[in-house]
Amino acid sequence: MTQADKGTAVITGASTGMGAVYADRLARQGHDLVLVARDEERLERVARQVMAATDRRVEVLAADLVDPHALRRVEALLRVRADVTVLVNNAGIGSVAPLHGDDADAMDRMIALNVTALTRLCYAVAPGMAARGAGTIVNVSSIVAIATEMMNGVYGASKSYVLAFTQALQHEFGPKGLRVQAVLPGVTATGFWNTLGHPLERLPAGVIMRVEDLVDAAMAGLAQGEQVTIPGLHDGEKWTAFDAARRELAGLFGNAAPAPRYAVAAQRAA
Repeated sequence: MTQADKGTAVITGASTGMGAVYADRLARQGHDLVLVARDEERLERVARQVMAATDRRVEVLAADLVDPHALRRVEALLRVRADVTVLVNNAGIGSVAPLHGDDADAMDRMIALNVTALTRLCYAVAPGMAARGAGTIVNVSSIVAIATEMMNGVYGASKSYVLAFTQALQHEFGPKGLRVQAVLPGVTATGFWNTLGHPLERLPAGVIMRVEDLVDAAMAGLAQGEQVTIPGLHDGEKWTAFDAARRELAGLFGNAAPAPRYAVAAQRAA
């Protein structure tokens, strides 16, 4: 691998939006690419654009990651390809419907993509990266990982999982040479909102971030060593304080006796 050659980046959800911009940016940094998404025609279009602009090698792998058989194909690639140095888990689906307003099958598909596929792909790639002592995993979460009441509850819960899982990956694999990052976008100008039947035109213009700005900020955060990058949060110290409070709270849970406010000991004595 030459200095200009940074190995291969695998990007899911790469046919449009954030995934397509990640493809452009990572290719410009010197990565060859494997682009994964359901729509092969759109993937081919992105691949042609990236190759024309960067001269990097781009492979296309059409796969619906909700389908277990298709997911296994991508897992197999990640296990055997020692040239894979970056995994961007960008594929995801959402909902703005209230919990009682969406069907359980739709929620199951959301969990299959947002949680199961992301988890299995990390499991497929992380051991090899750890054995080589280097690699990068980027998991796209959302601000609803923290503000879970903002949208559909299952969507918020799935993105909370992505954040927590990414933090656990960093804790376990960071010392083995991996960079692991969770990216928490807010409202971003992609087709995501039209797919939900909630066009961007209904939202205040002041909260909508350009997808190019979002990805560039996320990659800047990665370069700065951030484990959690929230491009729309201007006061980064707020997150630092929030995460520090979370870690402090975690150290206060281990007590054999219930808290006095529950009066368990007093009730037992009575």
